[in-house]
Amino acid sequence: MFFISSGGIDRLIIFCGGNLIFYFFYTIFAPHFGHAGRKNIQTGYKEEKDMQQLKERILRDGKCFEGGILKVDNFINHQMDPILMKSMAVEFVRRFASRDINKILTIEASGIAPAIMVGYLLELPVVFAKKKKPSTMENMLATKVFSFTKNNTYDVCVCKDYLQPGDKVLFIDDFLANGNAAKGVMDLVRQSGAELAGMGFLIEKAFQHGGDYLRAQGIHVESLAVIESLDGCRITLKD
Repeated sequence: MFFISSGGIDRLIIFCGGNLIFYFFYTIFAPHFGHAGRKNIQTGYKEEKDMQQLKERILRDGKCFEGGILKVDNFINHQMDPILMKSMAVEFVRRFASRDINKILTIEASGIAPAIMVGYLLELPVVFAKKKKPSTMENMLATKVFSFTKNNTYDVCVCKDYLQPGDKVLFIDDFLANGNAAKGVMDLVRQSGAELAGMGFLIEKAFQHGGDYLRAQGIHVESLAVIESLDGCRITLKD
């Protein structure tokens, strides 16, 4: 087997056992690309405006626990579905297409996968805030964040070298509940002198009102699936 690249990354020709197989990278990712720096995602991809696939997975595979906790370990937080993750990233890019963005920011660990997908599509660097200060980190920005799920307060830090004045930051994360992580990110962005261009979440728990707070601050918030209630450990999604 050997590979011949034709036309850059948009096309890969594979010769195997005498059979000629054309695999067009273009059909997967390139339709979202216009020119370097800005992408045209309106062409060649079925828009998932309502993210029905994500909602179906939440209803089928999500597990509810007392205290308003929803686990989606089967396809987001432990085992990941890369095809779904790609679809969600494409939808984020579409929803934030009007924003001027030059950097993607998230918090380790569950936000890293969707953030990398978005960064890949936009060809932008991805920075993940660490939950524990490395001994080698200098010039640090730090804030405290309370974790609703783990019932614990932890330090979140980012090196100043990677979050600077003039940066236009899109924050991507898995869940929006009380908004504590988002508030911590807002503080880090404020300290750095950067600008928060928007916040995107895979799943929002509307009944915990973090989204209400962020939107009241004038932040562009996009959530791909919104949980209205987990009462009686029954998952109720917003239409």
